[in-house]
Order: sequence, then structure tokens, then C-alpha cells
Amino acid sequence: MKNRMKKLLVLTTAATMMTAAFTGCGSSSDGADNNADTSADKSADEGTSNENLSGSLSLAGSTSMEKLCEALKESFMEKNPGVTVTVEYTGSGSGIESVTAGSVDIGDSSRALTDDEKANGVEENIVAIDGIAVITDNDNSVTELTSDDLKKIYTGEISNWKDLGGKDEAIVAIGREAASGTRGAFEELLDVKDQCKYAQELDSTGAVLAKVGSTPGAIGYVSLDVLDDTVTAMKIDGVEATEENIVAGKYLLSRPFVMATKGKIDEQNDIVKAWFDYVNSDEGQAVIKKVGLILPQ
Repeated sequence: MKNRMKKLLVLTTAATMMTAAFTGCGSSSDGADNNADTSADKSADEGTSNENLSGSLSLAGSTSMEKLCEALKESFMEKNPGVTVTVEYTGSGSGIESVTAGSVDIGDSSRALTDDEKANGVEENIVAIDGIAVITDNDNSVTELTSDDLKKIYTGEISNWKDLGGKDEAIVAIGREAASGTRGAFEELLDVKDQCKYAQELDSTGAVLAKVGSTPGAIGYVSLDVLDDTVTAMKIDGVEATEENIVAGKYLLSRPFVMATKGKIDEQNDIVKAWFDYVNSDEGQAVIKKVGLILPQ
């Protein structure tokens, strides 16, 4: 009888110890799950950071997207030190051609893709919205135009500022080269495609800004995020070129910033996927806003 009692006591004690052990494991697992959830949420907020990710990422295209691309490139490589990001500013058309041919991972375009480009398997990934500011030199007394006036200036119907209430001075219409996404969007939005008569066609946003700022009577168009005090941004149809007016749909000249891929994002390699994960994270979105661009709705 005593032996049976001892056996029962040993079995009961063992069962109690096993129950405690399983309970402890369960608590540890729950804690690990909670920690994993917290880490995942934090990763989503801050963008994917992976020190083990290595390789290269290549982008090419719009000169108007330089400020955005350089900011994203710097912050992305800080979080992913094993990845080298290179960006070439060759113009929107050239960027789309490059991604279509497979010579770069991402083609940057400061205009919407055409149906023909999409038919070639290129995916339009809109990462930001930009305004196009119409600018003049700071000595110009004309600070506002109607959209019809703007059309007539660029088609050559109006060639002197005195016809718009300004001084007797020839209008010097500055524009971008034919492959420019800014030019494509500007002409499309004004419905003057292939009708413009440019005094000069320049190959970058910075060149237009510098030329207009230093040329009496000049007018040009640039990305809203590069505006500085060397030029004057004109009101169009009484509306200023501001983020608030673009979001409200009041300002005529706005366009998408596209990071195009050959095929959908989920079909790309791990580095390209990590790039878009970062761009769409809270941290990436903060970078987009910091450079003066608008988040897509």
C-alpha cells in the first residue's frame, strides 16, 4: 500500500511539472508572436531594412525626378548598405525605352505612360504627384496668365509682353527637349501637343530654371519642387501653383511621377521589391513629402 501511494505521488508530481513546462513554453511562444507582430508593424512603418540584401538597383529617366530619386536613393542605401543604387537622368522617354529593353530595373517618367508603352508590358507605378510651375524672370511685371494666354504664347500667337499688359518686350518661350516628360505633360494638359514654337529647347529642369532666371522676357515651365527665388511663378487662371491647390484640383498643370517596371512589382527581383516597399512605407512617404511632392491619393 505504501509503495502504491509513493508511485501515485511520483506520477502526480511529474504531471504537475510537465503541465508547468508546457505552460511556460506557451507563454514564451505568445511573447515571441507578439514581438514578431510588433517588429512587422515597425518594419512596415519605417520601410524594409535588410543588411543581408545585396546587389544593385538601376534607374534611368526623368530629369524632373532628380531631387526625389536622390533623396530616396540616399535613405534607401542607408537602410540597405549592401545595395548600390544608380540613377541616370536621361529624360522620361529614354527611361521608358531603357526599362522596356531591360537595360535598367526602373524607368522614371514625369508623365503618364502611353497606351503603346503599356502594351509593351511596362507597368505604371505612380509614386508622387507634381505640379508644373510656369515661370518668368523676376523683372517681368506680368504675374498672371489665363490658360488661353499661355497656349497662345507657346503656339506663337502672342509674342510680346505688351499684349498681356506688360512692357514692350519680346517673349522668349523656353521649353524642354522632345523626350522630356515635363514637356509632354505640359503640352498635353494645355492641348498644344506638337504645336509649340520654342525659342530654345533645353535638356534639363535646372537648365530651364537658370535660362529663364537670366533672360529678360523669358517664360518657361519647371517642376514645382525646384522653384526658388531666381524666378517668379505665375498664377494660371487666377490660381497659384501650390500643393494645396493641386490636391484640391484647382490648379491646371499637374502630372504623375512614375517609377515604371517591366511587369508588375511582385514579378521583380528582391531588390526592386524592397525599393518599392521602402517608397510606400511611412518613412519613404515622408521623403516624398519632404522634397515638396504630393502623395498619390
